[in-house]
Amino acid sequence: MLDPTVVILLGFALLFGLCALRVPIGFAMGISGTTGFALMSGFDPAFRLVSHSFIASLTNYTLGLIPLFILMGAVATASGMSRQLFRAAQAWLGHLRGGVALATIAACGGFAAICGSSAATAATMCKLALPEMRRLGYRETLATGVIAAGGTLGILIPPSIALAVYGLITQQNIGLLFIAGIVPGLLAIVLYMSVVKLWTLWRPQDVPAGEAAPPGERLDSVKSMGPVLLLFVFVIGGIYGGLFTPTEAGALGAAGAIAIAAFRRQLSWAVLTSCLRESVRTGTAILIVLVGAVLFGYFLTVTQTPQRAADLLIAADLGAYGTLFFVILVLLVLGCLIDTLAVVILVVPIVYPIVTRLGFDPIWFGVVVTMTVEIGMISPPVGLNVFVIKGIVRDVNLWTIYRGVAPFIVIDLIRLAIIVAFPAIATFLPDLMR
Repeated sequence: MLDPTVVILLGFALLFGLCALRVPIGFAMGISGTTGFALMSGFDPAFRLVSHSFIASLTNYTLGLIPLFILMGAVATASGMSRQLFRAAQAWLGHLRGGVALATIAACGGFAAICGSSAATAATMCKLALPEMRRLGYRETLATGVIAAGGTLGILIPPSIALAVYGLITQQNIGLLFIAGIVPGLLAIVLYMSVVKLWTLWRPQDVPAGEAAPPGERLDSVKSMGPVLLLFVFVIGGIYGGLFTPTEAGALGAAGAIAIAAFRRQLSWAVLTSCLRESVRTGTAILIVLVGAVLFGYFLTVTQTPQRAADLLIAADLGAYGTLFFVILVLLVLGCLIDTLAVVILVVPIVYPIVTRLGFDPIWFGVVVTMTVEIGMISPPVGLNVFVIKGIVRDVNLWTIYRGVAPFIVIDLIRLAIIVAFPAIATFLPDLMR
């Protein structure tokens, strides 16, 4: 049997080599994990592990929540619920200086509550809000920055796919994780809006005044978004009240979104079929990544990688918060370079035992992980949301978008520091459920 240290180095070298060759992260983790396990335990046990992992993972009842919440978001997008949320926010905030930017952030928060995907939130709001901000004369730096930053709300405000994946990896209660994301998500909305208001004071010429909506339009907007808010309250309130599990909430949320869209005559069979295809395609991609993560996790276990990493960090004598700072720094760097879910799946199995060994709350740490990788979605040199916007609006260069998101990155780091300093912001609601 090879030395475990050598196998660890070979396993990670193979993983990053496959990623460099653009092999999908799920397959890369599965191949490197299986190879590393085989080098430690033999190829026959490794091949049996592969077949067992596929069956055990894909028949896990809890995993059903992922395609169900994706379906809910797809139906909400296709049926125009996102447009109604934006119009409602614009009716109430549009008359203020910078009102459309404020409305965009509010609509991103509302859409995140029924979507769960940052990229989908950014893409949807880019199509809705950017033309309006351009018409009114907003500086493109601010307009694109607001949309990119607002899109990151989709990864934190429940239902969050990233929090669900974290819960599956760490065996934490996904319902508690969803509830823990509510207050930090609301705090993000408030802080993002404060950035817009500060921009208004700093460069008022970049942020024109909007147009006041008639009182009747405001009333109509409340009526139009009522069912969407009711759906969110029903899904999250049911989890909070213990009426149903997160997986059942996903099923009821998807059924509720379909029912609302059908009642409003905004959903045809063709659109529903397209939404089902999207949820199956996206859900399958995520499930493949999770299977790869399971295989890679067995490799980490058999080589005792988490224990070795914990011993190294504790021997470094950085202290609890020094170690946490190091973990956050690693998450920030990786979040700037690779996909959010890939970061969560790759890093959490290694650092989770370290963090819990130091006495940190695992539910709180899930929120910290999600917030940290969320910053990477708008940070150079990659920033997924930045490239999503660039793909839709090809006449805006990347440097313009990166300059626009810079103040939002700063406020995100401040928000992260607040959550680290005051964990109760994320934990007091889950504590009420325990």
